[in-house]
This record gives sequence, C-alpha cells and structure tokens, in this order.
Amino acid sequence: GKIGDFMKVSIGKLMQESGVGFGTSGARGLVVQMTDFVCYAYTQAFLLHCEKEHPSEKILAIAGDLRPSTGRILTAVAQAALDCDWKVTYCGRIPSPAIALYGIEKTLPTVMVTGSHIPEDRNGIKFNHPKGEITKKDEQGIVKQEIEINENLFDEKGMLLSPTMLPEVDRVAEEIYVSRYVSFYPINALEGLKIGVYEHSAVGRDILSKVLRELGAEIISLGRSETFIPVDTEAIREEDSRLAREWAKEGFFAIVSTDGDSDRPLLSDENGEWLRGDVLGILAATALGISSVATPVSCNTALEKCNRFKKICRTRIGSPYVIEGMESLAQDFNSIAGYEANGGFLLQTDVEKAGKILKALPTRDALLPIISVLVNAKDLKIKVSDLLKELPSRFSASDRLKNFPTERSKQKIAEIKSENLGEVLFGKFSGKLKSIDETDGFRMTFDSEEIIHLRPSGNAPELRCYVEATSQERAKKLLTDCIQVLESFRGE
Repeated sequence: GKIGDFMKVSIGKLMQESGVGFGTSGARGLVVQMTDFVCYAYTQAFLLHCEKEHPSEKILAIAGDLRPSTGRILTAVAQAALDCDWKVTYCGRIPSPAIALYGIEKTLPTVMVTGSHIPEDRNGIKFNHPKGEITKKDEQGIVKQEIEINENLFDEKGMLLSPTMLPEVDRVAEEIYVSRYVSFYPINALEGLKIGVYEHSAVGRDILSKVLRELGAEIISLGRSETFIPVDTEAIREEDSRLAREWAKEGFFAIVSTDGDSDRPLLSDENGEWLRGDVLGILAATALGISSVATPVSCNTALEKCNRFKKICRTRIGSPYVIEGMESLAQDFNSIAGYEANGGFLLQTDVEKAGKILKALPTRDALLPIISVLVNAKDLKIKVSDLLKELPSRFSASDRLKNFPTERSKQKIAEIKSENLGEVLFGKFSGKLKSIDETDGFRMTFDSEEIIHLRPSGNAPELRCYVEATSQERAKKLLTDCIQVLESFRGE
C-alpha cells in the first residue's frame, strides 16, 4: 500500500521477494540481493522491534568487516537509523564480538555488517539487542514488522540516490575489546612464545596481534591480503592447511587466525596442524575452569568422554540455540560457556582468576579461546599438541556438497529417514546403525562408534556432512566415502 510518497513494506514479504532471509546468524544473501532498500528496511524493522522489546537510548552502534560490499551496506544501515530519528555511532571495521561487547557495555543495540566466512559475493547483517545477540524469538519479531519507507530515497534498482556519509570512526569499541583481555591476563602471560598470525583478510587481524603482543608474545605476521579470502574455520581449505604446515617450519609455538569477521578462531599446534574448533572449545572451557557447557549436537563427543564437566547441553546448530542452551543451564549452574564446531566461544557467566574478573560475553568470540589455550599451555610448560594428547581419541571432519539446493537436501534426508537408508548407504563402511539423533539434521551413530551427521546448511545452498571416528586418518577416509555417497544424489 502507498501513503503519498511512502510505501508500506512487510518484512516477511520482503524476505521472500528479495531472497535475503535469516540464516543461523543474522540476515544473509547475495550482494546483488542486498540492495540499499533491503538493508534499510531490515534495519528499520530491527530498530522498531528494539523500541518495543529492548528499549534503550536511541543510539545504534555499527561496524563491519573488510569485504568490498560492506561500506555500501553500512551506509544504508546508518541512513535507515537516522531516518528513524536514531543517532549512529560508527565503530569502524572491527570484530563482531567487539561491536556486540560495546553494545552490552553501553546498553545499546548494535549492527555488524558481515558475511562472516562466506565468499565475497555474499554479505549479511548481524543484529544485537542491548544484552547481546538476537534470539530466534527476536527474528520472528523483526519479520512481523510492517514499516513505511519513502520511495523517493531510492532509484529503480533499490539503491540510495544520495547516501549519507558515515560518521567518523569512534575507537571506543575497539579499545574496550582489547582492554577486556589485556587487563584480565597477566602482562607477561605469553612472554617467550613466538606466535604466527595468519592475517589474510580477517577484520580482527591487527587487534589479535596487538592483544597477543601486549601479553608478551613475539608476533610474526603471515599471509596478509587486501583481497577478501573466505577462510571457514569449520571447513578448513586445503591451501590453509598447507600454508600452516609450511609456516610451522619457522619454529612457532602456535599459529593463530580467525574467519572474516573474527568471531571464530583458528589455532594450530607447533606442527602447523589446525585444531578443530570443537576440540579447541573443550580446551578453552578447561583452561577457563568452566563447569557446564552448551554446544551443538554436531560437536566432537570427546566433550562427554573427557569427564571434565558437570553438565553438557547439546543443542541445534547456530549461536542462537547455543545461547538458549546456556540460559537453560543458568538455572542450576553458575560457571557456563558454549562453543560451536567453528570454534566460536560464548561466555555466559563471569570468570574469576587471581582476583580479576572477565565479564560474560554471550556471543561468538575468537580471541578468548585462542588466548586461554595459549596461556594454559605456557602455564603448564607444555606444547599445544600435548594438550590434545590428554583428550580421548575422537576425531571429527566435515565437508559440504556445494551448490546443492536446501529443499533438495531436506528431501534426501527425509527419504533416508523414512526408508531406513542410513545403514544401506553408510553401513558398508561404518557397520550397524545403533542410534539416530534428530536434534538438527540426521545424526547416525554406528556400532563401530563412528558418527555420520547430515544437515542442510542454514545460510547457503549446501548439504553439510560431519563425521567422527577414533583416528584422524579414519575420519578423513570416512568423510571422503560419505561425500562420494552424497555426490551420487546429484544425478538422481
């Protein structure tokens, strides 16, 4: 409907028409779909939702990653806020957890423009209310919004005719984030360690180096790129594995990195072998003295088998579900964290150490797992690889079938389930099917103790496959065999 120059926009309808919908973490889509109009509408819907459900001072803090389309989208987000009579604080190009932390500290909603680890032809908008990440309930609230937009602001392609200039960068969010770690850990916490920082195009590359340096480490910069590189900490590219092994010859204690928006960590041992995120999560929770953990069903079962935690809550995949899991644990426990298979670590409760307090940060963070594990290894006077040896022998691997429509993935999984094809398709290499878990996707445990888990990706046309076995070689082989089976679905 139209009211003069204003048109009524239903967000639910806009999602369907634009192809930009909510994924596991914020709104995501192809850059060509994320027009200024779409980003503007989403932002106004978010702010209206916040006014009703999370009232605060009318200031929106925004930040972004380093992909080429981010600047334009930030401008559309800022314009949308200003046109709603909100003020805008621009915190620059900083990590997702840094802008979320700023919002929590200042009790303000925040927006991070990022496509995380996905290729640069896509982008996204992550919304945080004043207490942290939006939940699935918040998403529903945003989708229900109907807003009025002045059509005259946009051309026929949905682009702003006269975009606003972004305000000058306010460095406070960055300073708060750096100070969080530098003031909690002893100033010589990493003294004597030589650490390689694989910078690629991660937005937090300089902050990561700065924090490690301030804690006493010797930092060597590796692989910096001004072109966007889609480093996925959950499905590590072969070239990133090769690079780390090559760099390790220079004698590093560890090599560290993050994904594009620096909320997911990468940490390698002294041999340049990247730790899987769900193993890093166990080590970080141990290092921080956490007693209860929430983590998705797809994560390594060494978590249960290591007997280090009082209570474990297994959730669906995606940080909103991990947050729900942590909140459910909070009724009975007071030392709670969560982590995802990609290594992103969420801190639900404060941590106290040597009289200092590290405040809760219930959103994915890359710095905390990296620092806590490095400090722990140094304190114990052992290598990162020695920390791994103390865990039960459970090895996981994951990959995905790219360009495989989500609907087709769902259809195939439903077929495997209804026709009991799990053992028929995968039993030839994993044995008898012992149990099935449908918390998220289709997770099969076989009598060999091997696990095969199939799931449509939440934010890309991909069929993901996670496997777990008793050795890394076996996990790799199992994954190759599974992907071969999945590839056969294409021709059907």
